Amino acid sequence: MIDSMQVMPGVIQPGSLKANLFPITSRYYGLDTATLKTPTGTPIVYLRRRFVPSPERFALLQEHTVTEGERLDNITAQYLGDPEQFWRVADANNAMNPSELTETIGRKLRITLPEGIPGQPYA
Repeated sequence: MIDSMQVMPGVIQPGSLKANLFPITSRYYGLDTATLKTPTGTPIVYLRRRFVPSPERFALLQEHTVTEGERLDNITAQYLGDPEQFWRVADANNAMNPSELTETIGRKLRITLPEGIPGQPYA
């Protein structure tokens, strides 16, 4: 019989898996939570800060030139097939505020693969 305090190889221990609070398509997927205790002892759970990755971590597929009246969600739907993936274009263009990406007519936006996935430009 194995002592309940011993670790069995190949057996997942309670608390060893990180729960993903967001779907894999979310910019917050995989981020940890932290807990802050107020002076009264009330715990406040919050999501840890997400840092915008460096644009060099994204393989360029093509560029898009912004025209008058365009919205980032429509651009993202056109190139990535999902308007909710606007944050990927924001990350690839080092933008903290996604709405800034379409403010300047003629701006070139980088349309890329997800972070860290290598690829060929204009594939």
